[in-house]
Order: sequence, then structure tokens, then C-alpha cells
Amino acid sequence: MPMLPVSKSDRIEKDSLGEVRVAASALWGAQTQRAVENFRIGDMSMPGSFLRALGLIKWAAARSNGELGELPQPLAKAIAAAALEVAEGLHDEQFPVGVMQTGSGTSTNMNANEVIARIAGAQIGTTIHPNDHVNRCQSSNDVIPTAIHLAAALELRDTVLPALAGLAQAIGDKSAAIGDQVKTGRTHLMDALPVTLGQEMGAWKFQVEEAASRLAAVAPRLHWLALGATAVGTGVNAHPEFAARTIAHLAARTGLALAATPNRFASLAAQDTAVELSGQLRGAAVVLQKIANDLRWMNSGPLAGLGEISLPALQPGSSIMPGKVNPVIPEAVAMAATQVIANDVAVAMAGASGNFQLNVMLPLVAHALLQSSELIAGAARALAERAIAGLMVHADALSAPLSRNPMLLTALAPEIGYDRAAAIARRAAAEGRAILDVALEETGLPRAKLARLLDPSRLAHGKDAASDD
Repeated sequence: MPMLPVSKSDRIEKDSLGEVRVAASALWGAQTQRAVENFRIGDMSMPGSFLRALGLIKWAAARSNGELGELPQPLAKAIAAAALEVAEGLHDEQFPVGVMQTGSGTSTNMNANEVIARIAGAQIGTTIHPNDHVNRCQSSNDVIPTAIHLAAALELRDTVLPALAGLAQAIGDKSAAIGDQVKTGRTHLMDALPVTLGQEMGAWKFQVEEAASRLAAVAPRLHWLALGATAVGTGVNAHPEFAARTIAHLAARTGLALAATPNRFASLAAQDTAVELSGQLRGAAVVLQKIANDLRWMNSGPLAGLGEISLPALQPGSSIMPGKVNPVIPEAVAMAATQVIANDVAVAMAGASGNFQLNVMLPLVAHALLQSSELIAGAARALAERAIAGLMVHADALSAPLSRNPMLLTALAPEIGYDRAAAIARRAAAEGRAILDVALEETGLPRAKLARLLDPSRLAHGKDAASDD
């Protein structure tokens, strides 16, 4: 093979296929450069949380290899130190390979190996080989699934679950302050029996807490790591103690209850836990979108909508209509939720793309899963801090329609029958009058009894005609 010309702005790197020109300032090597040139498909980068998990894996692997005599201690220590720099996000710009690459994620694994080898080699003044040294006892096929699980587990514990807990707390705090207010309930977007704001918001809080509970239930399976499986699950080229030691180092550093997967072959061939987690993130997205939509309806107006509440005025809402303010946080949350639902479809299809001993859409799984985690956490924080916390109730807008709500007559049906109650409802609606006044004329029941039966607060608390005062 002829030698490539070299300019002052680049250098020549070699791999098993030959020479490659690489920018002189780049820390990566030949295999990364080939991937950059081969995979010019979209502009999606591998998530920062994934790169940090990958750095941690390389750090733990180097420590284990040093302890087991697989690497000389000076090399092991230098590799571990360089890998920690990657784990701390100090070299994110040195990871140019996008998501749409080789399905095993080999290009990103080699990107990490090459960057770490160059940093470590410079530190101790010797050549460190990305495959022989940094990738010792490893394969892309077990490292990348391990990084997916580790990154997702850290995001779940440190970001997603705290954000959902914060949202549940914010809803609970606001409900405690305004929850006694009675309002018109709605089914089919039509007036229904009265409820309190506390009941309405209590349902939101319960949904958020249950979404968090379902997500937390995935964690034990996320903690199973494929490391040690190497290429096809058999563990070829890995020291027998490598996986256990490396996972122990990762567990000690992260505080996660990490363990070797019960079945290495399944952990390479499938991404079932990632599919499960994605499905629960989709469930959380559905919850957040439901809350966001309720807030938008309640905030609608201020004159021609429901106008039950006002959300914080965060920014001008129109470039042409002065004074317009829009429910920007619920809108942003709804978009984030929609993206999470779309990501779940991608993860499901990717999870179904395992062929024999390896899933071949691992980078896509990593990107979609971690993006969904970030979106759920961000959406939950936004709702809690910039919508729920500053929500103001318009008491008049809630109370004014209650006296005319024909659904109050549900409480009268046991006394006079469904058909007579429906007739009173129609007359009251046609005449635009209070239900109590029309019922007094139509039934001849005492006003005091009618007032008790048709009391919105009484109905909101589940009391009917047979209930005691």
C-alpha cells in the first residue's frame, strides 16, 4: 500500500486495514476515522451519559486487568486514569462517531479505546494499543450492552426518579393549598358531577407515583451486566475472574447493586430489559401528557375558554398578538412525551433485531433509551417548577357554573326518577336558570331538602340522597 501524504494539520494512523489520515489534533485513531468517513448518516451523537458509562467500564476493566496480571501495572494505571477523564466528560468532543454506525457499536467502543490509549500513552511516554491493552478481556459485543445498562441505571436513579418524585411533591403541595375548591367534573369533555381540585390533582399525583414505581421495578434487571461474555457469550479471551472483579469495581464506584447477568448469551442476543425500560418510560410519558393536557384545558381562555386556572406567564405568546400568553410548559411537555412514545417504537423494533448471538441495533437502543430518560426527567421538572408551583386558581370561574350544572340532578334521580330529573335538566338548560330553582318548581320538594341534595360540595365528597348530613 502506498504511503499517504501528510500535512502539518494531520497525521497518519494505522490499523489492520492499512493507513488512514487523521487530524493532528484528534485523540482518536484509524478505526474511529474510518467510522467517521463511513457513517455520514444524520447528525445524532452518542449520548453523553452513555460515553460516561463507557469510560467507567474502561476504568474498571483496566483496574481488573492490572490486578489479574493481564496488564503491567503502569499501563493499567495509566489506562484507568485516562478512562476516568472520559467518564468525567472531559473528552466528549473526541467522540465524533454518530448513532447510525455498525450495529454492535464497535466504532464507538474503538473510539473510546483509541482516545484512552492515546491519553494514557502520552502520560507514561509509551505506546498503548487500543485493542491489546485498553480492550483487554473485552469485546464490543459485551461492552456496549453493559454501557447501555449502566448508563440507563444511573440515569434512572439519579435523574428520572428524582424528577418524578419532585413532580409528585409539587402536585401534593399545590393540592394541599387549593384542594378544597369544588369544580365541575368532566367526562367526554362534557359537564359531569362535581369534584374537588384536590381529587383531580390527587389523581395526577397517584399517576406520577405509579409511573415512578413501575420504572423503579426495572432497576434490578438493569443492574445485570453482560461484561465477560466477550464476542458470543462464551467469554473467550477473558480472564475467568475479569467480569466479577470489573463489575465489583463498577458497583463500588456507582453505588448500584450491579451483578453479572444470569445468562450471557441472552444479554448479547437480546435487549429485553432496554425494551422493558423504554415501555415504562413511554408509560410515564403518557402520564405527563395527560397532566399537561388537563392543565392546558383548565388554563384555556382567558375569556373564551374554561379559565379555571392561570399558569405562570413565562414569555410572550405571539409575535403578532400583543398581550397573548400561551401555556408553553404543557406544550413542551406534550412534545417531549410524544418523542418518548416515538422512541419506544424505535427501541421495540431495535429489540426485535437480534440475530442469533447479537443484537445489531445497539447504538440506536442507547440513543433512544437515554434520550427518553432525559426527556421524562426534564418534562417532570418543568411541570413541577414552572407550571404546577405557580398555578393560580380562579375561584369564581369554578363556582359560577356549579349552580347551573344539570349533572347535579344525578342526586335527585333516586327521589323522583331518572326521566323526571332529565326533564328538569333540559328545562334548566333551556331557560338558563339554576337547577335548584327549576327543581323546586317541578318537584314540590322542600327547598332545604333540595339544597342539601344538590349541594356540589356534598356530591364532590360522594354523598347521595341516602347519606346523612
